[in-house]
Amino acid sequence: MIECCGQMWDYRATAIIAITTGGVVSRKGNCAMPRGCARQARDLYPGLAAQLGALIQQQGNHVFALEHNLVSFPVENSPYEIPSLRLIEQSCRELVALADRQQWQKIIVPRPGCGGGGLNWQDVKPILVRYFDERFTIITSEDT
Repeated sequence: MIECCGQMWDYRATAIIAITTGGVVSRKGNCAMPRGCARQARDLYPGLAAQLGALIQQQGNHVFALEHNLVSFPVENSPYEIPSLRLIEQSCRELVALADRQQWQKIIVPRPGCGGGGLNWQDVKPILVRYFDERFTIITSEDT
């Protein structure tokens, strides 16, 4: 696992970008993406919330390959709860398995649950280190 500082959207053309997400789906079928990189992705790619919402309704709150070289990375079930270390660990396992199947060589992941979610990076990092290899870059915003 590599750590760097920068803007994750700068890697859109060269890597798979993980967006931290939750599992709430609106009555209209859209995944709730109210803040952080999920909101940025929702705003950049109209239709993304509907695509992810449909997948969550069909298969549950899991890692999914999405359009535009994006992949969901669930950290919470609801945006009104604290992100779950157990769910972050599940998402790590699922993302590694998906990366293996798809033969992805570069995946950018923000610090899961550590921005708007409020988790401490020292609590999250050991989980990621257990699963992620050199294909995975954990990015921290230049603003933090």
